[in-house]
Amino acid sequence: MPTLLNGKELATYIRTRLKDYVDEMDVKPCLAIVTVGDDPASQIYVRNKLKACEEIGITSQHIKLPRESSKYEVNSILNHLALDKTVHGIILQLPLPKHLDASRLQAAIPPVKDVDGFGKDSFFTPCTPEGIMELLEEYSLDVAEKHCVILGRSDIVGKPLAKLLLDYNATVSICHSYTPYATRVALLMEADYIFSCVGQRDIVNEFDVKRGAVLIDVGINRDENGKMCGDINPDAYSRSSAYTPVPGGIGPMTVAVLLRHVILAKDIQEGKENAENN
Repeated sequence: MPTLLNGKELATYIRTRLKDYVDEMDVKPCLAIVTVGDDPASQIYVRNKLKACEEIGITSQHIKLPRESSKYEVNSILNHLALDKTVHGIILQLPLPKHLDASRLQAAIPPVKDVDGFGKDSFFTPCTPEGIMELLEEYSLDVAEKHCVILGRSDIVGKPLAKLLLDYNATVSICHSYTPYATRVALLMEADYIFSCVGQRDIVNEFDVKRGAVLIDVGINRDENGKMCGDINPDAYSRSSAYTPVPGGIGPMTVAVLLRHVILAKDIQEGKENAENN
């Protein structure tokens, strides 16, 4: 019987430990989230992050900018937060309106405050890939010498996940929107681990999965009844040796890792500040 990789359970444990640590602090960590416009999905994600911060004692700010904000206006806010010593982590919530260049604006966030891990010089690994690897480690799943197939090549999940897997001595194949269908199916059927990160319901089904594969589902979609579901059809679970559910798999791990990054960012900044004052 396949093992359910319970990200919600592990994330709850991590958050409990983090709360205990924050409770001992005189000055609490602070996360600032900047949104531009009113993308519905972004509003949900931001609300969840703010709620998670509150639950473990991290203070937060939500700076809401109108959709028509210029790059200069957004950059000005980010520069202000970058210089504010009471703010330890900064998130520029994606996606941005089309007239704004996310990578250029992201560069305004100091690497030590880039708790999402999206900047090339960030002190942190992107939260979702880090959460995935931590969940695999919790269940003693070793990717070394295994063939790992990633669906999706985003800078947020797919590419940094590939790098982490290579660091752990996996053999990695990446499929994307220009990968021929037959090639994708052939790779999936050979994969020891499948990581689906595209946000496309049922892109992986039971016929794509070899028996005993590990299925990691990062996708978030809605079925015809409005119920949350992932990229991988649940019928594929029976052929796997282990799988992550949606919801309750990778999503909670991503949030837990983000919270840890905010706390680490504060510790790093305070350590640097103390060193400069001595």
